Amino acid sequence: MAEFIWFPALSLIWLVLLGMALWGLPAILYSHGRHPFMRVIAALIYVLIAISALVATSRLSVAVFIAAFVILIFWWMTIKPSNDRDWQPDVAVLATADVEGDLVTVHNVRNLNYRSETDFTLSYYDKTYDLRQLTSVDLISVYWMGPAIAHVFVSFVFEDRDYLAISIELRKKRGDVYSALKGLFKQYELCYVVADERDVIRLRTNFRKPEELTYLYRTRITKEDARNLFLAYIKRINHLAKHPRFYNTLASNCTTNILLHTRGFRSRVPFSWKVLLSGYVDSFAYDLGGLDDSMPFEELKRRSLINARAQEAGDAEDFSNRIRRGLPMMPDDM
Repeated sequence: MAEFIWFPALSLIWLVLLGMALWGLPAILYSHGRHPFMRVIAALIYVLIAISALVATSRLSVAVFIAAFVILIFWWMTIKPSNDRDWQPDVAVLATADVEGDLVTVHNVRNLNYRSETDFTLSYYDKTYDLRQLTSVDLISVYWMGPAIAHVFVSFVFEDRDYLAISIELRKKRGDVYSALKGLFKQYELCYVVADERDVIRLRTNFRKPEELTYLYRTRITKEDARNLFLAYIKRINHLAKHPRFYNTLASNCTTNILLHTRGFRSRVPFSWKVLLSGYVDSFAYDLGGLDDSMPFEELKRRSLINARAQEAGDAEDFSNRIRRGLPMMPDDM
């Protein structure tokens, strides 16, 4: 009977130790230490201690491993995000905003003039938006690696066909290459790219190779919720300008932060596995009644692809109207 009880307990302890080992190794290797050689040495020492605890399972070896893990955790907590790094040019300038009643003046709206994905002229502008003219929010899903993973962002729709896109992304340093694994280990800061649609949409439809399949949906959000969502974004944008945060592949990414900003909605938006598998966020919004439900979702998605429209529109001043022309729930006179 005692053996029957102890075996599951020991198995659980072993699995916990294994999890500590599997987390600690990349945490050390992907740390911000300046000397790669020292990171490798530290990782090797950690692995040897972990193997000793997992294989020998003596009290001493386990105690030493736990002590090493505690030291690792304390060191991990000292790694802080920063706005002072050698950023890639496209994310070097952060947006901020001033709110005065119904008027929101956004500074540094990005509007890069692309010749290719990596060749562009930096350009920014300031613009004042009247919240009384905020009418809706559009949801954009961008696919580059299959149906399960997408980059999702929103664009706020104002009267007179004015739009402001806000894309929640990781902030890359010069030389950075995106890695989902590295994104779990404090390798990237969080960044809200506040941009003209001719920048943030056209980059994905017209300049990235291969092109990224981009879908644009008009949501059925109320004006009150649209206002609350916009102000939640603005509050976070201003906060990040002074208090940077880390991006995290699972916990703090483009979709989890959108969900965070919906807390001010009159009706609570529940969590779903589709938030983590971001390619299904559009179907999640459809299931909640947030998109056009006059047709099956598959038909709505097929009709919401905007790549051809964006490529035809090019850098036209009315780019935003052209990519929406003929889409479900869009005005007939776009």
